[in-house]
This record gives sequence, C-alpha cells and structure tokens, in this order.
Amino acid sequence: MGNETYSVDIEILDTTLRDGAQGQGISFSVQDKLSVVRALDELGVAWIEAGNPGSNPKDAEFFRLAKNLTLTHARLCAFGSTRKKGLAPGDDPYLKSLLHADTETVVIFGKTWDLHIEKVLEVSLEENTAMIAETVGFLKEQGRTVLYDAEHFFDGWKDNPGYALKTVKAALEAGADRIVLCDTNGGSFPAVISEGVKAVTALGQAGIHAHNDADMASACTVAAVQAGCRHVQGTLLGFGERCGNAALAALIPSLEIKLKLRCLPRGNLTRLSELSRRVAEIANVPVQDNMPYIGNYAFSHKAGMHADAILKERRSFEHIDPFSVGNDRHLLMSEVGGRSAIAERARKIDPSITKDHPVTAALAAKLKTLEAEGWQFEGADGSFELLVRRELGKYKPLFKIDAYRVVSEHPGGDAIACCYAWAKVLVDGQHEIAAAEGHGPVNALDCALRKALNPFFTNFGIEKVRLSDYKVRVIDGKDATAAKVRVLIESTDGTNTWSTVGVSQDIIDASRAALVDALEYKLIGVIERRFKGLF
Repeated sequence: MGNETYSVDIEILDTTLRDGAQGQGISFSVQDKLSVVRALDELGVAWIEAGNPGSNPKDAEFFRLAKNLTLTHARLCAFGSTRKKGLAPGDDPYLKSLLHADTETVVIFGKTWDLHIEKVLEVSLEENTAMIAETVGFLKEQGRTVLYDAEHFFDGWKDNPGYALKTVKAALEAGADRIVLCDTNGGSFPAVISEGVKAVTALGQAGIHAHNDADMASACTVAAVQAGCRHVQGTLLGFGERCGNAALAALIPSLEIKLKLRCLPRGNLTRLSELSRRVAEIANVPVQDNMPYIGNYAFSHKAGMHADAILKERRSFEHIDPFSVGNDRHLLMSEVGGRSAIAERARKIDPSITKDHPVTAALAAKLKTLEAEGWQFEGADGSFELLVRRELGKYKPLFKIDAYRVVSEHPGGDAIACCYAWAKVLVDGQHEIAAAEGHGPVNALDCALRKALNPFFTNFGIEKVRLSDYKVRVIDGKDATAAKVRVLIESTDGTNTWSTVGVSQDIIDASRAALVDALEYKLIGVIERRFKGLF
C-alpha cells in the first residue's frame, strides 16, 4: 500500500460499542468503551456508534466522559429510536437523552416492515411514517447530523415495497443526512440486497447495515457497495446480536484492496491487525484464528507444495500481501510441511540455510519422529525455534530445573483448596530454590519457576510474561487416564505473542516443558537484542 488510486470514498461507521455490545458474552465498562473509541479513532473510521444513552446509566456516563476525548478521525454518535407513539418528539425522554449526550451526530432507527409496525409497535402505517418524519425533523432542528437506520428494510421491501420506500422518503424529506438500509434479521442474500439498494439510491444516498445470520453479512455489504452504497456499518470483529454483524476487519481490506475504495486514511490499513487485536483484548474475546485478513491462519501455509510455491511467488497461494493489513506469513512446521518451509524458518536464525542443507534434512526427520510421538509444532512457533537452534548448534540452555514439586490440596468442607509448588533451578553453576502459591497447579509452578529465575534475570522482562491461552489434548484416548497429553500454551509480554508445546503422560510435566520453552524463548529474544550473536 502507499501508491493507491481510489475511485471513491466509503464512510465507515463502527458499532462495536452499541450493536457489538449486544452480543452474547460481551460487556464493556465505561473505561473499556473509552479505550475502544481511542483504538477505532487511531484506525481512522469516520463514525463510532458508541451506545444508547437512554437505555442505561453506563452509556449516559460514557457520553458525559467522552466529551473530554480529543479524536483525530472519528465522530461519536449516540443511538436511539424514533419518538414513542402518542408523544411529541420534544416530550420523549429518550430523545431528550440523545440531545443530552451532546454528540454532533445521532443515529435513529425506525420501522420499515409493516409486520413490525402492526404486530410489534401496534400502530398504523400512517402513524409510523409520522413518527419517523417528526423525529428526524426535530433532531435536525436541534442542529444534529442525523443518520436514519431503516430497520428490517429488506424484509419490509420484500413484503411491501411501496410502504418501505415511503418510510425512506419520509426520513429524507425530513432532512436525514444518511439513509442506512438494515438487514436486521440477517437472512437476505446479496441479490436481494442489490435490488433494494438500487431502489433507494434512486431517491438519495444510502448506507448498509448487515447481520450475519445466514453467513452473508460481508457478501451482502459488498453487494450493497457495488450497487451504490457509500456508507458501511459493522463491528470491527463481527460480534453482535445473535450471529453478529458484518466484520469491518474483513470488509475494509476487501473494499480498499480489491475494489480500490478508500475507507481509512492513507497508510492506516497496515495497523488493522494490531488495532483489531487491541479491541479484542479490551472485549476479552479472541480474534478467531481463521478470520480473513487478520487471523493467525489467514496467511498460514502447511502443505509442502504450498510453502515451496509461496517462497517462489507470493501470489501463488496468497490473495494479498499479508503485510498490507499488518499481518504476517506463517509457514507451519509439520510432517507434511516440506523442506522449503523448514529452511525458510531456519534462515531467520541462520541465513545460510537452504532446503538442501543437511540441517534442513535433519530437522525434517526430527519433526516426523517427534510428531509421531505426539508433538505438534505448527501452532508452537516458540518451541520450533528452539528446536532449530538446537539442531544448528546455536542454543545455550539458560537454566535447568534440577527438581520441582507441585501439590494440590482439597481439604473438603468449607476449607479453601490450595495449590503450591517449589522449583530448584541451576543457572551458571548457581542454584536457587523458590516456592509459590497459585490458583491451580500450573499457575503455582509458573510462579515458583519465575520467582527462582528472577535473581539471575533481573530486567529481562520475564515478570511481564503471562500465559494468555492454555490448551490440553489427549493424544491417544485408548490408554484412558494413562494417555499422553499435549499441552499448548500461548504467552505474551504485552507486545509480542508466542506459543510453545510440551508432551508427557503427566499433564503437569507437559505443562512444565511448555512453560520452560516459553521463558527461554523470551530470554533468548532479549539477549539477542542486547548482545547480537550470542545465540
């Protein structure tokens, strides 16, 4: 990216903090919401739909504090509905709360589908049209930019197209700045979306808000843009009501790279992966590994033939350059991976390695042997790098665990269960013994091990390392509780993330192996940055 020629601009509205917050398992504190706003502003979206101030005190408090934010790119929007039946707009407490939120822009949703109007709202079609027009007109009189969400537009348009278009005209004639067509039930197909959008764009500018209940949200959004929409709504990571919303982290690259439509300020697309992960961390959800463009698997290549082709010509198995969205290429190490992939990974440590190098052949053989024993390195980049270093003779063990013990006590009754561990480590001929208590046996061992290593590795950052994911897999179930287990842990120091693996019939010992690799990987990285060439 950098020399793009864009044919048109697309306005992006992110509704992570409103529609996204309606997703199961998602809950934002006020401080969380402020942090998400900062991340989305850094990304460069045009609008952030930040909540419904009339629905709960938390959103009202957020808008009060948000007045102190200094945003570079985004404008905040408060969200609400058209006036209640039987009330004048100026008497509606929810509309008053929107004004009190003091945002330049408000998003108002109204009913389009006669089914909802007659069966849910229980008003006449004429009253519903008046509710839309009066609400939009009132907010425009108050000096607000109004984005009008035509809820259930496509269902309404299929059942009663004349009336659906009448509601849109009412909003436009009352002064709505944008008409956003909502596939609220998420069941429409792209062809229907295109037809509906074309009908509305004949009247004025249209936007699209798609849900993913038929796994069509991204496809429907792209179809809407190709049919004339220039305003796109979604949540950054796709979570939201029921099956979620269109995922902007997947849509924005498609629109920018594939269709040459500018959604973000120039250069910001390369921060997409980074900022998406920041929002995921705040929301306490993982970025799905197989998420297009930004997921860990998006540019991962396992088959040897694929890896070999990628190294010769990127376009052979990658539809875009992963670095254009801030992601990275991963050549997965496995028994089917092939020597080209192994050599490419080994070259990060020793640039002289080729696929015909003896070390490459030795590593390929070792991988097959270890994977037959239950090890798996395709998701354990840290452990694989240590394996490469050992084979290259570029590995110096930084510490050794001479002995360790883990105890888990469950006294019964009302007594609190307790896990504790002690570890005896050897570093440069010196022993250190440390004990620690933990929330579980693995946590206790982790704490004891770091406590023992701290005197030797002060200011190496191991105190910042934390386990961010922990997975256990039984390798062969026929041995029941005596079976080998594979433990895969993901560690982070707040900046970088790496994964390590351990295998044993003892789940604690498998965890110990993965923990040791995780700490060694971190320490080696720090040492290499400080003293080039030591490893």
